[in-house]
Amino acid sequence: MEALTGLEHEILFFIQEYIREDWLDGFMKAITFLGNGGWFFIVLGILLAIYPKTRTYGFLMLAALAVDAVILNLGLKNLVQRARPYDQFSDLIPLVGRLKDFSFPSGHSGCAFAAAGVLVLALPKGRKAFGWGMLVLALSIGLSRLYVGVHFPTDVLAGAVIGFLSALVVVILYRRQERKEGER
Repeated sequence: MEALTGLEHEILFFIQEYIREDWLDGFMKAITFLGNGGWFFIVLGILLAIYPKTRTYGFLMLAALAVDAVILNLGLKNLVQRARPYDQFSDLIPLVGRLKDFSFPSGHSGCAFAAAGVLVLALPKGRKAFGWGMLVLALSIGLSRLYVGVHFPTDVLAGAVIGFLSALVVVILYRRQERKEGER
């Protein structure tokens, strides 16, 4: 694990020294802000749930966000208790305020991929472009967490995978229930 953490430190230090630019900092902080507490995706899920044509997708998104939050924020973060990169390596300087919770896995990445995953998996073919756009946003949020220096790459990867799997489980359970009701 130490070798992996060392490699991840090198990646984050490279981003800090060679990719960070003043003109890009504000944009990346804004992208990362969208994942704070999952607010953007919660609001989007509520808005989708309000309208009859998109109600199902809104409820599925909110369900996937809830599953993801329980697994990541209540479960794995407290179980693994991985310190943030800047707490482990003094040469890493975060661009946002120091966080008090643990680093692994990335909650921002988890909620972004849970929300985007629902849309990619559940939207009909004619509306899939919106889901793919949300997936690009989710990827951007994950990368922003590396850019602002608050997560290791494996934190972001784990968050993304768990978020997408949360979406997959919710969509599969919904479709099973839909089939059962159709058989009645």
